[in-house]
Amino acid sequence: MTQSFAKDGYCIIPNFYDIGSQIEPIQRGIQRIIALVAKEHGVQAPCDTPYAAMTDGIMAIASANRVWAAEVYDAVKQIPAFMQLVSHEKNSEVFKNLRPESTPGLAAGGYGIRIDFPSEDKFRAFWHQEFPAQLRSPDGIVFWTPLLPVTTEMGPVELCPGSHSDGIVPVERDDGGVGKTGAYALRLNDETNRLSQYNTIAPLSKPGDLILMDFLTLHQSGANRAVYPRWSIQFRWFNFEHPVGCRIAWAGSFAEGIDFSEILPELIR
Repeated sequence: MTQSFAKDGYCIIPNFYDIGSQIEPIQRGIQRIIALVAKEHGVQAPCDTPYAAMTDGIMAIASANRVWAAEVYDAVKQIPAFMQLVSHEKNSEVFKNLRPESTPGLAAGGYGIRIDFPSEDKFRAFWHQEFPAQLRSPDGIVFWTPLLPVTTEMGPVELCPGSHSDGIVPVERDDGGVGKTGAYALRLNDETNRLSQYNTIAPLSKPGDLILMDFLTLHQSGANRAVYPRWSIQFRWFNFEHPVGCRIAWAGSFAEGIDFSEILPELIR
């Protein structure tokens, strides 16, 4: 795994997390929050099971008022079982295996549960590297794991194996014509030419599987064209030892309300 990650800038570990003790408590927490939001706003939302709540239930809330669905998005990242998974010792162990001699850090504000609604592109992350949007350190790893099975129609995460070897790519601002802001409004400099140099993969995954990506691996959110949202967990670990991280005092970026161009202006074109 260590050699393939160093070469390809990503790897997949099937069944890394335990369904019963680590994933299902998060799903049940989400189920309860969706039920509470639906009750608060008088929405008839199916919530008999976690799956019903995370599919028909959240869609009923979003259809009634998209702002109410955002309440769910903000609330679920505060579920204790989610925080326990993010900071679990297994994550530290896999990071240290992939980054020997590192001092691991867990990026504050760099963790969350995404709810990618069908055909909603405003919050879709186009091709990017994790570093400009997150900062902390160029030597970091994205942890990505789904909370429901990801189908082709749901738009699995897309990535370019080996693209991390080109180093940090400058970015340009582009709202995508749909009012994107912050990290969502970043596009790679000379994007078409850069992407043409790599193959693209879009691995399917199921709850418990873990996809790991180098902070410099080019990747994007897939386009969800299914009827239900794509639910996934993302968080970031980084190496305190990297000299750029030390130089910027491990500062965060958009997740902390900071525009990275204020800290590393050479990254913006």
